[in-house]
Amino acid sequence: MAPFVIPKTITDLEEEPEDRISLFVQHPVDVAVWSPSEIEEIVKGVAFDLSDMELFCVEGQELFDQIYSIVKGFPHLLPPSKVSLVESLRSNFSLLVPNISCLSRSPEEAEAFSAPDRLASYLNAFKIYTYFLLSIVLIEEPGSANQASRAAAASHQKGRKKHAAESWNWELQRGQIIGLVADSLEIDLQSLFGKSELDEDYLSFLVSSAFTLFENSALLRDAEVKDALCRIVGICATGYHYTMQSAAMILHMIHKFGFLPTHMADLVGWAEHKYSDGSLAVALIREISRTNPKDYLRDTSSADNVGRFLTELADRLPKLVATNVGMLVPHFGGESYKIRNGLIGVFGKLIAKAFKDVDGDPAGVALRLRGKQSMLEMMLERCRDVSAYTRSKVLQVWADLCEEHAVSIGLWNEVALVAVGRLEDKSTLVRKSALNLLITMLQYNPFGPQLRTASFEGILEKYNKRLQQLLPNGSSESSEVNVPAESCTQEADSQKGHGHGMGDVVDNKSPSNILDGLPDSCAPAVEVGISDDCLPDIGNLEQTRASVASLEAGLRFTKCISSIMPTLVQMLASPSASDVENAILFLMRCRQFQIEGAEASLRKMLPLVFSQDKAIYGAVISAFITIYVKKSPMETARNLLILATDSSIGDLAALECVISSLVSKGEIPSSTISSLWDFFNFNVSGATAEQCRGALSILCMAAKSSPKILGVHLPEIIDFGFGCWAKEDPLLARTACVALQRLSEEDKKKIISSGGRVFRVLQNIINGFALPEHIWYTAADQAIAAIYCIHPRPEILAAEVVKKAQNLTFPCNGTSNVTNAESGSRNGNTSISVKVTKLSRFLFIVSHVALNQLVYIESCVRKIQKQKKKKETSTSEQQNDPSGHAEAFAAPNKENAINRGLGLADSDDARLNSLSEQAEKDIISGGSTVKNLIGLCAPLVAKLCRNFDSMQQYPELQAAGMLALCNEANLQLLFTVAENAPHETVRSNCTIALGDLSVRFPNLLEPWKENMYARLCDPAVSVRKNAVLVLSHLILNDMMKAKGCINEMAVRLEDVDDRISNLAKFFFHELSKKGSNPVYNFLPDILSRLSNQNFAEQTFCSIVQFLIGLIKKDKQMEGLVKKLCNRFCGTTDVKQWEGIAYCLSQLTLTEKGINKLIESFESYEHVLSEESVVSHFRAIINKVQLLLLQ
Repeated sequence: MAPFVIPKTITDLEEEPEDRISLFVQHPVDVAVWSPSEIEEIVKGVAFDLSDMELFCVEGQELFDQIYSIVKGFPHLLPPSKVSLVESLRSNFSLLVPNISCLSRSPEEAEAFSAPDRLASYLNAFKIYTYFLLSIVLIEEPGSANQASRAAAASHQKGRKKHAAESWNWELQRGQIIGLVADSLEIDLQSLFGKSELDEDYLSFLVSSAFTLFENSALLRDAEVKDALCRIVGICATGYHYTMQSAAMILHMIHKFGFLPTHMADLVGWAEHKYSDGSLAVALIREISRTNPKDYLRDTSSADNVGRFLTELADRLPKLVATNVGMLVPHFGGESYKIRNGLIGVFGKLIAKAFKDVDGDPAGVALRLRGKQSMLEMMLERCRDVSAYTRSKVLQVWADLCEEHAVSIGLWNEVALVAVGRLEDKSTLVRKSALNLLITMLQYNPFGPQLRTASFEGILEKYNKRLQQLLPNGSSESSEVNVPAESCTQEADSQKGHGHGMGDVVDNKSPSNILDGLPDSCAPAVEVGISDDCLPDIGNLEQTRASVASLEAGLRFTKCISSIMPTLVQMLASPSASDVENAILFLMRCRQFQIEGAEASLRKMLPLVFSQDKAIYGAVISAFITIYVKKSPMETARNLLILATDSSIGDLAALECVISSLVSKGEIPSSTISSLWDFFNFNVSGATAEQCRGALSILCMAAKSSPKILGVHLPEIIDFGFGCWAKEDPLLARTACVALQRLSEEDKKKIISSGGRVFRVLQNIINGFALPEHIWYTAADQAIAAIYCIHPRPEILAAEVVKKAQNLTFPCNGTSNVTNAESGSRNGNTSISVKVTKLSRFLFIVSHVALNQLVYIESCVRKIQKQKKKKETSTSEQQNDPSGHAEAFAAPNKENAINRGLGLADSDDARLNSLSEQAEKDIISGGSTVKNLIGLCAPLVAKLCRNFDSMQQYPELQAAGMLALCNEANLQLLFTVAENAPHETVRSNCTIALGDLSVRFPNLLEPWKENMYARLCDPAVSVRKNAVLVLSHLILNDMMKAKGCINEMAVRLEDVDDRISNLAKFFFHELSKKGSNPVYNFLPDILSRLSNQNFAEQTFCSIVQFLIGLIKKDKQMEGLVKKLCNRFCGTTDVKQWEGIAYCLSQLTLTEKGINKLIESFESYEHVLSEESVVSHFRAIINKVQLLLLQ
């Protein structure tokens, strides 16, 4: 019979071969023109012949031609015909394979099959069955090259009558065919082919068909099909020496398809495990190593795929890859970070898996250990890679190694130091990976579940003493015992278990077990002293040395983590939500392990609840619930009490926002509220007055969302808040005043109807002297606010308070005394003398009553406007009422319409506004003909504040006087005091007061804007901080234009106080979000002004880098190039030239930006004579060269 040669394409079988002896199709038929019945008839005939005749009948010319025609037109077949043909071919092939396997048996069994003609027939049949079955798979499988023929067949069959036939389960048939082909390769085919190597065209067809199917990602979800395809390629490549061709095709597939690296690694791993032959893997590694690194730089997707393939391959064949990884190391010098990332992943897998088996000859073990050490050193070195993606990848791999217990104790602290250093990386991605690494190191640390520094120091001291006792006589060692890290690592790692979450380890010599071996009474109180009897006996001298070394490593790790708390606090103020979220997670983990400073640092996250970023807000709320709320009711109450009593004013405001939000969402249960009331009512054993105040403070915060919380216990609030317990904790009275303001409207009415007891208590707080001086001011402030919140006519009670304060301050009765005092001072005669304390209190009361009266007037106006709007809405709804009652409202509506037409409705609003303005003026109308109570005090306050000599002697009086003075008529005096007052408290108060005046009278404050910016340069930290806050509020809320002296705000970016620096960064970050980024418009002017100031070079560079980092748009970067170049012509100062050139070097240049820089050469040509300027332009050239390479 004619031999069958595998064609390149199925249609090539129709062409007569050159040798004129090979089997080819002589009478092809186009199945597409046949009717379904004709197709079905011929398929039945073929199936009958295949089942009735011998297995190698398929090489008969007539049957071969028929099978070819049907297979070529396979898409045109109906499902029954497809099933019949496939089943016949597969059945015959499955019978043929066992017969062929007899050829590899003993000569007696194979004698019947070994005749040359019969052997050739079996070879022909084997190749024909294989070819037609795989051709059917390639034709039928979606996504293959025959998709067009299937579409044509579907179009040809459209409109035909539906045939009732059995379903065509192609997935089942496909798996059986590919599995059968794979099984056929596992028999010994060398006897069939008569040589050691199979025909190359046959192997090429099998491998290329398999890779064609590999291109279908959906097909690979079928585990059986994927396994069969891997077997086909693996057997051909390894079993039949088709290695180089298979390796080339595998690399091609990896480069082309991003979903294949894992599957190709499975294929190579299967081949190695099946035949214990790593030739395919080695060939792939060699081919990858020979690739030019620049090729990976141009094709980034291929570089990513190759990197992932190498990582997966190292995971499956760690020892083989470790032996050949040296070929890949030169790629670390390439410019493609994705290849470097892949190699980092390879190193991680090898370190974790390739060096576990230490058996063998000493030379081999030493060689492997040196290889591992080299990988570890390269991993540490790559933490400083030029690419942020690679730095991040290294940190991620280190985290995986820590999780798999693959980092020795001797290397633990070195990795921790690297992670700590990366917390200040300029890339957010790297900082995130560094925090995740530190979290993992805490979770899987080998030192114990509690990392208190004091505990380690105390136990280490005792073990050092025991070590001294075990040393031979006459020898001594210092407390720093130098034990080789390798020996300590081997002893500790040899006993280390796996799966001990949260830092639990089974190392008997590690600090965790040493701490756990102590009695509970000894472990927490290391600083008091631990007796030697408490320490567990751990053995001989060498074991004690190892334990001491392990303890020292644990102590260094604990101190390392504790030292980064300030850095984490800075990260909480980062504009990146990722930094904030991960810093919070890490601080929570530090708190869990009792790291020093973690608790205090976690409280710094509370102000972040005001962030507009939902991710940050959610992270803060989630962390707060986890840390403080998800406890028993009593424990939750204690946690909240500690927060309420130990927090600053800003933290209390944030805490109030959190508590209010949690109460509204039901996150704080009623049982916790009951526990808080138990603390307030002293129903808890050992409760203190401070805890009573803290409980009431938390309840006030909760009442902001649910006022009914306070109403039930109103009598207790009055009795405990203003009773004897207020003497033990004076701030309790202030908190009780806040509680009165948070009452519901119903409870406020109850207070009014119950008599004047509450108001008498409030009046006694304001006019009395029971509270200490430093407490009285804050208590009186809240008491006045409570009066205006509860009393139906607060102005009447406030007038009584002011009069009583006046009578207590001045020696004689009557309101005329204030006028007499003022007129006497005008004439130079002081007719009365008062105590400074009483006068300060009087001024404080007057100013706060005036302020609350102003707020009260505005609230009344809003209430009237709201009622009017509600009435108009109700009238409109009644007018449109379809029930027929609209006629009753026709006359009033007609009258309203007439009023609106005549403009009388607008006159009502104007009259209301006029009355409001007049009421506001009446508050301080001391100079008018009608002398009002507070207005009478205005001239006296102004006169007192102008008496600088007396005021400087009494800063408390000056502070109260300046707050009382704040109005538009005394601006010059306010700015003078804000600049020259010797006490920072007074200057801070004036700065805040000027901010309030700017909100109310922006036009009057506009000429004084430079004076307000001058407060940013105040020597006092508190004044600068308040100035930053005030100006940020005014500018970000469009109450002041950000121009002119905005450079003073930029200087605060490098303030010595971290809080001021963070506030300034937040200001510029938020300013950059407004409109088209105002920072872009101000930047050239800011840089010019900064260049004129005497800054350290590093300070100037840091400010410039931050501001330029806020410019994100390429168009704005290009505009800055032009603007900055023009600045060279406007100055002759070399220092300014240097500053402008440095700014240009920091810009992210695009192609258009480079062109603008070239076009502006004449602008900066003359400055290139300065070497300091040229150095910055060299940096620009280097950056441009890198851009061109990309």
